[in-house]
Amino acid sequence: MKIAVLSGKGGTGKTLVSVNLASVSEGSYYIDCDVEEPNGHLFFKPEKIEQEAITVKMPVVDQDRCTGCRACVDFCAFNALAYIKDQLLVFEEICHSCGGCVLVCPEDALSEKDKAIGSIERGISEDVFVHTGIMNTGEVSGIPIVDRLLEEIALESERDIFIDGPPGTACIVMETIKGADFCLLVAEPTLFGAHNLQMVHELVALMKKPFGVILNKCQEGENPSEIYAMEHGIPIIGRIPFDEKLGLINSNGEIVSRVDEGYRQLFASLLKATRKAAAV
Repeated sequence: MKIAVLSGKGGTGKTLVSVNLASVSEGSYYIDCDVEEPNGHLFFKPEKIEQEAITVKMPVVDQDRCTGCRACVDFCAFNALAYIKDQLLVFEEICHSCGGCVLVCPEDALSEKDKAIGSIERGISEDVFVHTGIMNTGEVSGIPIVDRLLEEIALESERDIFIDGPPGTACIVMETIKGADFCLLVAEPTLFGAHNLQMVHELVALMKKPFGVILNKCQEGENPSEIYAMEHGIPIIGRIPFDEKLGLINSNGEIVSRVDEGYRQLFASLLKATRKAAAV
């Protein structure tokens, strides 16, 4: 089963949930698709790491062959090409690597080169297979990295796969969850947390994905995220308490379910509840 763990913003406990669920599921995969700020590997500390560079195609101009016809400029829907002062310019920052400009050039003045935008690291931590996407600083989109991460596990059916998604509701989040069997939304007990839960709830509903919510940092008193979930019929998978011990273990870069039996049982019960909700 492919389980995507999501939140409307960073810091809600998305990685806490996905790392610990992967740890209590025997022989699972942990896929870190939060390519701008991946941090699951800081907890897993994987060994036997292999690295793969992720590249995209960028147009290269042969100015001697270019006649200034502007066929490529007219074709590009993203305004990544401009013909100025007898020179064809390529703006790589907004190029979407579609390759169309190369195809429409009547003079064969455009070719393509590989541009590295990031990498994937693969390792193992105890019995968990850890795959991490890392986007290079300054790159505009990490979607090709996410696509490569998910391509690797597309046919996996024997093991649980936990996909630690990017925060928010941008295009890269949609790309992350399109192949998921179930979405786990993680929410904090604040008005802001409820607002961010609403954002990601609307996204998964739009994409017609089954989902449930885990309420993190729970304390006594009113929980706006719990109220929102109940009012909108969102299944509550479980609750994680606001606990100083958990915070200390987590801040030390340790996986709480590996070092504390009580939390191992808690996350095992959350995994069981997630599987039950996904089977409905």
